[in-house]
Amino acid sequence: MPHHTPLISTIVAGLVLAFIFGAVANRLRLPPLVGYLVAGIAIGPFTPGFVGDLDLAGELAEIGVILLMFGVGLHFSLDDLLAVKGIAIPGAIAQIALATLMGVGLAWAIGWPIGEGVIFGLALSVASTVVLLTALQERRLVETKRGQIAVGWLIVEDIAMVLALVLIPALSGLLGGKGESLTTQQLMMTLAATLGKVAAFVAVMLVVGRRLIPWILERIASTGNRELFRLGVLAIALGFALGAAYGFGVSFALGAFFAGMILSESELSHRAAEESLPLRDAFAVLFFVSVGMLFDPFILVREPLLVFATVFVIVVGKSLAAAAIVRLFGHPMRTALTISVSLAQIGEFSFILATLGMSLELLSKTGRDLILAGAILSILLNPLLFGLLDRMTPQLKRREGPVDGSAASPAGTEDNPWPAMRDHVVLVGFGRVGHLIAAALTEQQRPFVVIEDQPEVVKALRADGIPALYGNAAAPGMLEAAHAADARWLLIAIPQILEAGQIIEHARKLNPHVEVVARAHSSAEMLHLEKHGATHTIMGEREIAEGMASLVLETGTERVAASAA
Repeated sequence: MPHHTPLISTIVAGLVLAFIFGAVANRLRLPPLVGYLVAGIAIGPFTPGFVGDLDLAGELAEIGVILLMFGVGLHFSLDDLLAVKGIAIPGAIAQIALATLMGVGLAWAIGWPIGEGVIFGLALSVASTVVLLTALQERRLVETKRGQIAVGWLIVEDIAMVLALVLIPALSGLLGGKGESLTTQQLMMTLAATLGKVAAFVAVMLVVGRRLIPWILERIASTGNRELFRLGVLAIALGFALGAAYGFGVSFALGAFFAGMILSESELSHRAAEESLPLRDAFAVLFFVSVGMLFDPFILVREPLLVFATVFVIVVGKSLAAAAIVRLFGHPMRTALTISVSLAQIGEFSFILATLGMSLELLSKTGRDLILAGAILSILLNPLLFGLLDRMTPQLKRREGPVDGSAASPAGTEDNPWPAMRDHVVLVGFGRVGHLIAAALTEQQRPFVVIEDQPEVVKALRADGIPALYGNAAAPGMLEAAHAADARWLLIAIPQILEAGQIIEHARKLNPHVEVVARAHSSAEMLHLEKHGATHTIMGEREIAEGMASLVLETGTERVAASAA
């Protein structure tokens, strides 16, 4: 068997370099996505050294798109959208239209055809889900009113882009790409047929898929085989995506999105998301690497003015449009600025649109490179914009007062809707272990605050009057928000050993005297946790073994005593 094949070398080079550059980006407090794109540039045809196989990278990227869209569907929340529908739906549609017109205007100014301008403008109009949600979570804004508006706005953008991915191939000939130039009647018939196929697919998914997908997963879950459950989740994502394409003529992306959306209604959705996450992350990385491979970095030298104009539309034009729309709907400046800064970048859907535009011969190589340059530079600028917003926030607070009324209570603040605590317990994670711990603490009337990364769980806890924070406890500011500096105990109930080590290390800096209890699954994990500062480590398997053995030994002792009597 040969030791060098294009498939293996492309995957290995992509993942290894993505890891290296992603780690560097994370160290520089930038989204790892930037590192993945740089890794793609490094193995692309425009830089010296090893060159990956572009065709194979494109096919791997297609799997990445399917799993990305499946993940978007898994986290799609109709309730979140309906809560802010009054601003998110009309606001997002108006912002997409304005940003697209800006892109079309720029394309017209440099002599591009209308079809290329439309693809270019659409790509500049939609923000990155990964970048936006990460920024909101780091600032604990997701549960605030303005965070909910931003998330709802993002959901509308995602839905609009899914529809665009369906309609663009049908309109390709009219826009000047692959396909016949249609008459008005033919165009209307083509659109009707396309929308009819989409409607038929949606109907089948809502009628059949809503019953079939949860049923399949419940049957697999009942076997207790974790490997088979993980495989079932991936089979559903990829199988429904392929079935949508071949059975109904719609995109892989739409099929995967609906599979994830329907699965999100199941009680097993959290487990499905958790089990599929490693492979989703791996192929998402390969997707970003493949996009980077297509990017010619020398466009920054060849066309600096066009690159500047593209970034200006994304960071300034689109953001000002969003801020103006939010203000027109009567929301305060602080909310308008949060929304505008959140949307001041582009990402995953922009790359998907660029790839689709190239395949349909609607987008030129220069247009694609400008989209990629705009994405990379806007993502790099986004943390700086959020930093500027953070510095402006105290002044805006004094001028406007609380702006997130529904997220706050009289006893707390908009970020912490409860009074400050002392000598309390900080509980990280509210899964099966965390739930039992919380029940015991509640019974003993011990004050505690929960840090959990599932928004539905946080909402339920707050509804029950339990202080809870939404986010990753290892993220900056989370332990501070839980008043860990004044806590008596820190209980880490999550199984992720690396995150637990980070949490303990940070907690020790905030509060050297806090008692830290963490869970482990092996002796090596216990040593790792103790090395990072855990006071006590509890290994579940050892506790179970000791409990079972003690029952046997106690029973044996009782029998011996009875015999002697």
